Amino acid sequence: MSDRVRVLVVDDQALVREGLVTLLEASAEIVPVAAAADGLEAVELAARHRPDVVLMDLRMPRLDGVEATRRIRAAQPQLEVVVLTTHADDESIFDALRAGARGYLTKDAGIAEISRAILAAANHQTLLDPVVHERLMSAVPAPRPAPQAQSLPDELTPREAEVLSLIAGGLSNGEIAAHLVISEATVKSHVNHLFAKIGARDRAQAVHYAYTHGLAG
Repeated sequence: MSDRVRVLVVDDQALVREGLVTLLEASAEIVPVAAAADGLEAVELAARHRPDVVLMDLRMPRLDGVEATRRIRAAQPQLEVVVLTTHADDESIFDALRAGARGYLTKDAGIAEISRAILAAANHQTLLDPVVHERLMSAVPAPRPAPQAQSLPDELTPREAEVLSLIAGGLSNGEIAAHLVISEATVKSHVNHLFAKIGARDRAQAVHYAYTHGLAG
C-alpha cells in the first residue's frame, strides 16, 4: 500500500467525484485518500492528508480549482496537481498551468488516461490532454525560422532552447537524451540551467513559457 500513489479527488459534482474514487480504487498503483467538493475543502484535505497528487476540477463553488491549485502548491511544493475539467479554453489552460498544475485533462478522458496522468505527475512528469496540447499549439504564432542565439530570451543558449522545445513536445529527459544523442545527466543539467533562467518551477511552467515565447517545437 505504501508505494501506491495517494490521490485527493476534487469535484463539485457528487456523481463524478464518487465515480472517480470508485474507479481509482480499482487501480493497483493508485489509492484515493480523500474527496473534496470544492476548492476550500481541497486545500483543507490536502493539508490534512498530504497526498502525492490532487485530481482537480476547475469550476467549483467557494473557491475555484485554479486558486485551490495555487494555494496547495504554495503550501506543499512537492505535491502535484492534475486538472480534470470540461473546460479546454485558452484562459482555463494557461491559468491552471500558471498556478502550478502538472497535467491537464478534459473529462472526455478515460480512466486509463487519467491514471497515466496521475502516475506521470507523481513522477513529476507532465501529461497534457491531446485537445489541450492542440489548444496550446493554436495559441502559438505561425512557425518561423529558429531564432539566432542573440535573439533568444533570458540568455538561453541554442541547446537550452532546443531542450525546452522538446520538453514542450512532451518528451521526458530520457527521450530528450536519445533524441539529441547525449547523456541523460547532460539533459538534466540543461534542464536545471534553463529552468533557472526562465524562472520555471516545473515542466508545466516551462511548457507554458515555451509556447508564450515561440520556442515550442
